[in-house]
Amino acid sequence: MSKQIEQLLTRGVEEIVDADNLKKKLTREKVLRVKLGIDPTSKNIHLGRSIPLLKLKDFQELGHKIVLIIGDFTGLIGDTSDKDSERQMLSEDVIKNNLQSYITQIGKIIDIEKSEIHYNSEWLSKLSYLEIGRQADMFSLNEFISRDNISRRLDTGKRISLRELLYPLMQGYDSVAIQADIELGGTDQRFNLLTGRDLQKLYGQEPQDIITNTIIEGLDGRKMSSSFGNTINLFDAPNDMFGKIMSMKDDFIIRYLTLLTRIDLDLIKTYEAELDAGNNPRDYKLKLAREIVRMYHSENEAGLAEDYFIKTISNKEIPSEIPKYRPSTYNIIDILKESGLSPSNSDSRRLIEQNGIKVNGAVITDKNAVLKSGDIIQKGKISFLKLL
Repeated sequence: MSKQIEQLLTRGVEEIVDADNLKKKLTREKVLRVKLGIDPTSKNIHLGRSIPLLKLKDFQELGHKIVLIIGDFTGLIGDTSDKDSERQMLSEDVIKNNLQSYITQIGKIIDIEKSEIHYNSEWLSKLSYLEIGRQADMFSLNEFISRDNISRRLDTGKRISLRELLYPLMQGYDSVAIQADIELGGTDQRFNLLTGRDLQKLYGQEPQDIITNTIIEGLDGRKMSSSFGNTINLFDAPNDMFGKIMSMKDDFIIRYLTLLTRIDLDLIKTYEAELDAGNNPRDYKLKLAREIVRMYHSENEAGLAEDYFIKTISNKEIPSEIPKYRPSTYNIIDILKESGLSPSNSDSRRLIEQNGIKVNGAVITDKNAVLKSGDIIQKGKISFLKLL
C-alpha cells in the first residue's frame, strides 16, 4: 500500500467500515464515488467542516470522483446527531440565504470543476409515503433511541420529535440516489452513515464503505460549531483568521496541524517533539496560523497577516491601515452595532461593561459616550475602526 493511500486511511480517521473492503477497492484501478453531504445550517463553512473536505481532496488527487451533496432538503428537517436537544426546522428562505456562497467556500478546498454536485431535494422531495414506509421498515425504534444523545434526552425527559426519526433515512437514501462507494462524515454521524449501507442493500446496491473523521475543538475547547460561536470560518478575513488561531489553546497546535492542514506528518512529528522538549508554543502556532491563512487566501496575505499580528498584538502598535467607517450617529452603542463590530445593542453594552472596547487607546466605560470623526475604535486585540 502506497504512503499516499496509507495516509488517506489514517490521517484524521477515527473508524473505517469496512476497512478490508475499502483497501481492496483502493488497490484496483476503478474510479470510486466518494460522497460527502453538507447541510447549509449556517452561512459559513468553518474549519471543523474542512476535515472531511480535505479528505475529499485526498481522494480527488488519487483520481476518484467526488460527489458532494448540498442538503437543501435535509437542512430543512435538521440532523439531531450532535445535539442534546431538538433541532428546530429551518425555513426555505433561511436555507436559500445560507446556500449563496457554499460552493465558493467549498471550492477553496476541492476542485469543483472535477466534482459532481447535487442538491438532495432532487430526489427527497419526490419520495412517496409508501417509499418512506419501505425504508422505515428496515429499522426499529430501539435502534434509534439507543443512540447516546437520544437516550440522554429520553432519560432527562426532553422532547424527541417523530421528524428526527426521518433524518437518518434521508441521509441514507442520498447514498442510494448517487450510488456511493464511500461516504465520509464525523463520528457523530455514524448512525446515519450506517443507515446508508442498509438502504443500499434494500435497493440492491453494494453497501458503501464508511470513513468517520475526528471532531475538532473550537476556540473555547468545545466542539467547533456555528451554534457555539467558537469557529474559524473559511471566509474569515486573513487578519481575523490569523488572530483567532493565535488565540486558541496551545494544546491544540498539533491536532490542528494534523487535521486542518496537509503539512507532512513527519514534519509535524518533529514539531511535536520540539514542543515536548520545551520550545515556545507561540513559534509553532505562528507556523500553523500562517499555513491556514495561506490555504484559504494566499501566501502573500498570510505574510501580511503575520506582520499585522506581530505589530498589533505582540508590539501593541496601532496598525497603519485601519478600515474607515462613516456612522449614521456617533453614539458608541449605535456605532458598534452598525459597523458590525457587535451583533446587537445588548452585546455592545456587554462589551463596554467588560472593558472590551477602546477609543484612541483608552478603555471606554461610558455606554452613552458620543464619539467624533477621527476617533479610532478597538475591539479586542485585532479589530480596529477609524470614524469618518
